[in-house]
Amino acid sequence: MKRHLISAADLTRDDALLILDTADELAKISERSIKKLPTLRGRTVVNLFFEDSTRTRISFEAAAKRLSADVINFSAKGSSVSKGESLKDTALTLEAMGADAVVIRHGASGAPHRLAGWVRGSVVNAGDGTHEHPTQALLDAFTMRRRLGPLDGRKVTIVGDVLHSRVARSNVLLLATLGAEVTLVAPPTLFPVQVGSWPCEVSYDLDAVLPKSDVVMMLRVQRERMNAAFFPTEREYSRRYGLDRDRVARMPDHAIVMHPGPMNRGMEIAAEVADSPRSTIVEQVANGVTARMAVLYLLLGGADLGGEI
Repeated sequence: MKRHLISAADLTRDDALLILDTADELAKISERSIKKLPTLRGRTVVNLFFEDSTRTRISFEAAAKRLSADVINFSAKGSSVSKGESLKDTALTLEAMGADAVVIRHGASGAPHRLAGWVRGSVVNAGDGTHEHPTQALLDAFTMRRRLGPLDGRKVTIVGDVLHSRVARSNVLLLATLGAEVTLVAPPTLFPVQVGSWPCEVSYDLDAVLPKSDVVMMLRVQRERMNAAFFPTEREYSRRYGLDRDRVARMPDHAIVMHPGPMNRGMEIAAEVADSPRSTIVEQVANGVTARMAVLYLLLGGADLGGEI
């Protein structure tokens, strides 16, 4: 693997499978009474979050602590950033403190790439603007693989606000690398201009693709990023692109429902679908810790896992 994880495109098929296989091994820890390994003892991981987050920040913190790393949580609110300090100055401060890895979430696309040029430690992209979120794609692939087995030839449908979704972009890139066939479904106004160059199919009709989908992943409508009217009303959007009980009934019996969270219940996904046995939403949260443990372990060169699990 490379020293940083900034984009899902950075991962070769062998890299991705190595992370998923490592996560499989690390998942055994969650079944033990003491959920900790000494592999990263003495290493320091900084969570550098310039955007609000619950799942991702806590997930990375739990992952680092389960590997015995020291964790520093940095929030832009209440820090020198609110006084005008630049990202570079913040990076140099972290560098002086001896950070071995920096996990960054930032509202500007490309911020992790810039940060990687300023620090000696590893940089992990925890979401940058509308660009990418590679560890979310890894935990999604890990969840799919545990439910469905190998992903080669599997048909994955990703539905919703593709335009503003870093999760969609990372999932398309990673799933294509792993051999899955991805179809994006959304209103025409919620596709990015460059979607034609992505390794996936595009559809505007959710009902047409459901019967042949092994996985249906719903995306949150990111109203906080919208500065225009991208669809007539929420009711209209839900009617055409929401996943309800009737639509789930058209899916194959083995198919699963996913959502990266947080959800707009009743809009892109019905509450009864989110809480159904087909749903992997809670599993995704648990698997997020495991997948991020694997990433930190491999990037920071932890000790051999063989004798510890």
